[in-house]
Amino acid sequence: MPKKMNIIIGERRFAASLIDNTTTQTFQKLLPLTLSMIELNQNEKYAELPQSLPTNANNPGTIKTGDILLWGKNTLVIFYKTFTTSYSYTRIGSIDVPSQLAEVLGSGNVIVRLE
Repeated sequence: MPKKMNIIIGERRFAASLIDNTTTQTFQKLLPLTLSMIELNQNEKYAELPQSLPTNANNPGTIKTGDILLWGKNTLVIFYKTFTTSYSYTRIGSIDVPSQLAEVLGSGNVIVRLE
């Protein structure tokens, strides 16, 4: 399977690189997906996936703009600001060029297509 994914928000398409792990391999089998992502903390959008994924969570220390992480077993999170965290996540990948990501995601909930 390719280690790339497209994230489509409105008219914008962002390319993402996925890491090679069992979480991502299982996640890719769910694609394509259209998710209604919920705004949280003015730094992330999240949505529950239709099934649980295998996890290997750890604390990244710093989350970067464009990170795509799994919280728990079935919550996909796309981060649009860089900040430090005490939470643990399983890494899925990151958006290759996250410039304008915050602007495109906006301040409320948003529909996101993953393919």
